[in-house]
This record gives sequence, structure tokens and C-alpha cells, in this order.
Amino acid sequence: MPENDLYLLLLDQFYYCEDCEETMTTIYYVGYGAAHPGDFLYDFPEGHDFWLLILTHTPAEIWVQGSVREYPANCAVLFRPGQKIWYRACAEQFVNDWVRFDTDESYLTETTLPLGVPLPLVDPGYFSRLFQLLATEHFFQYDYRELSIDYLLRLMFHKLLEAARETDRQPDEHQLLELRKRIHNNPGFAWSVPVMAESVHLSPSYLQALYKSAFGVSCMEDVIQSRVRLAKERLLYGSQRIADIAALCGYRNVEHFSRQFRRIAGCTPRSFRSSAGAAADQK
Repeated sequence: MPENDLYLLLLDQFYYCEDCEETMTTIYYVGYGAAHPGDFLYDFPEGHDFWLLILTHTPAEIWVQGSVREYPANCAVLFRPGQKIWYRACAEQFVNDWVRFDTDESYLTETTLPLGVPLPLVDPGYFSRLFQLLATEHFFQYDYRELSIDYLLRLMFHKLLEAARETDRQPDEHQLLELRKRIHNNPGFAWSVPVMAESVHLSPSYLQALYKSAFGVSCMEDVIQSRVRLAKERLLYGSQRIADIAALCGYRNVEHFSRQFRRIAGCTPRSFRSSAGAAADQK
């Protein structure tokens, strides 16, 4: 939304809300683009007595529902008063925006948003700009200052709702693509559905459904196909024993490797190598 449009929205809402029941929102502090060193840790086991909203510009480790996980950059997290807060840098520096505030607005106090849970943002640059506008309104005594702060917070909250709904529908597409890239680049790894689910912070059943929907193949079938593809390359262009190729592709049992290879390629590994060699001799 262009800034002019945002200003007109705020101005229009001023006249709309003149007779509304008065509520109170207090900004304690707001900052943006703050850079912290690589050993930065923010740890408040009992939380604060105010709300805290942060936007990460760099990856971070965040305590969520009993465990610490690494999350990518461009996630927003809303903490309610009294909620445990723990996050730290997991790179050379940690950069974030934040606002500390108190409110009795029902859209926040009665929210169904997942609190303390990182929400990936579709347009983090726009969300960060809202922090900058909020800081400007907070630090300077402009006309309609309180009204502007109120509606900037409402706009932020609406963007959080959008992010939460998008997360419910589909996790970060980038995470799924990165997972598939890791599978294709290292098919011999000891892949399993629980291991893959943990890496993208999803339940195993949910990951399997999303992966099949995104790529048209199940995650474990993708692993098998990647392994067979690697095995074909080694059989065609190398002289390794079939047992060694099986181990390289992640199989401890050669017979299991041969069964899966035959299901995908239509022949055994030995037959595939022999056929490829015979074809080469005829050229």
C-alpha cells in the first residue's frame, strides 16, 4: 500500500471512529534495523508485562512450544504479556525490528493468532516499513499521532493474520524447495519422513501431504528415485562394485537396493550395467 493511501485510510478512519468506545494502546518503545552481535541472546523466561512484536531480518533460533529451532529470516513473532521469550542469533549477527506495547484492544487481547510462533511473511519489506512509520509517529508529536499509531498496529495485525492463514494453507515454499534440493544433492543420506519433517518444522503426515501436492511425488519416493538416478550414473560411468554403489546410495542391504532399482528402472543393476556396456560396444 503506498504511503499516501495509508494516510488517507487513517484519516478516513479518524472520522469513522470519533464516537467509538475509547480504548488504550501505549507504545513503550519501537525500533527497526537493529544489528546485534553473533552471541546475541534475548531470554525472558517469565516474559514481559507488555506485548512484544519482532520481525527478524536474519535467521534466528527461537524457543517454540518446548524446543529451540532455527527459523529463516523474515519471520514475525508476537508475544503476549507473561509469555516465555527466548531467541538468539545463529549467524554472524542478528538484525530485527521490534515494538513493545500495551493494549486493551480486543482484536489483540482476544486474538486467535498463534502467539510465540514465527510466521513467515510474504512481503517482509512492507512489514518493516510499517515499523519505520510506527517509530516516526511514536517519536514525533504529529497531528493525529495516537490515531495513526492505532491504525498502524491494526495494519500490522492484519498482515500477521494473512501470514498465519498462508502458513496454514502452505508452509514456506522455499523450505520445501530447499528440502527437495538437499534430497537430490545427497540421496545417500539416511532420509526418513520424521527427519525431513523435523527439518521443515512440520508434522510427518502434514509434510507428506504437502510434498505430494507440491511436486506430484511423495517425499520418500523422491528419495528412492534420486538414489536410483545416482546408481545409474555410477553403473554407467564407474567401475565400482554393485555393493559399493548400493552403500553410496544409502542402502545397507544390496537385495533391497536391487529390488527398488528394478522397480524404477525395469531391470536389475547388473543387467543395466551389462546392457549399457553392450550398447557402447556396438557404437
